[in-house]
Amino acid sequence: MSGCGKLEVILRVLGFLLSLVAAIVVGVDKETKVVPVTISSNLPPFPIVVVAKWRYLSAFVYFFATNVIASLYGLLSLMLTLSNKNGSNNVLTLLVIVLDTVSVALLSSGAGAAMAIGVIAYEGNSHVRWNKVCDTFGKFCKQVAASALLSLAGAIVFLLLVILALVGLLKRPK
Repeated sequence: MSGCGKLEVILRVLGFLLSLVAAIVVGVDKETKVVPVTISSNLPPFPIVVVAKWRYLSAFVYFFATNVIASLYGLLSLMLTLSNKNGSNNVLTLLVIVLDTVSVALLSSGAGAAMAIGVIAYEGNSHVRWNKVCDTFGKFCKQVAASALLSLAGAIVFLLLVILALVGLLKRPK
């Protein structure tokens, strides 16, 4: 393998691991709290058990799915890259470049969706009367934020793979 080949393998392993860990971190994210609810000012607050899970919000489900897809693709592309060491199969090379680009788009959109909900959870939205929830579910919000950062790092790695492939195409003899 050439120097570029080794770098590509390292980046593919890194892209696979980042998206896999992002999926695992959000996939196990759950927090349970007892929240006091006041029904009337004359009555004491009732303690209610409230659970925050990633699958309760469609944006987090989408985020989880994009990371699972990207991690599976990362593993598949690693195997394809190792089987096409000399880059002789142009169709396979082009397919991998296109799918790397799709992975960038998937990971970016999934992380964006998760972060958009995260901002609302952290700040609330007074215009539509959505209250902050991260002050109650701090651990849950921190895990989602960490997972989103890992996912964005994975998107950057796949973007570097696209750039590396394009540079490699430019260097090929005509």
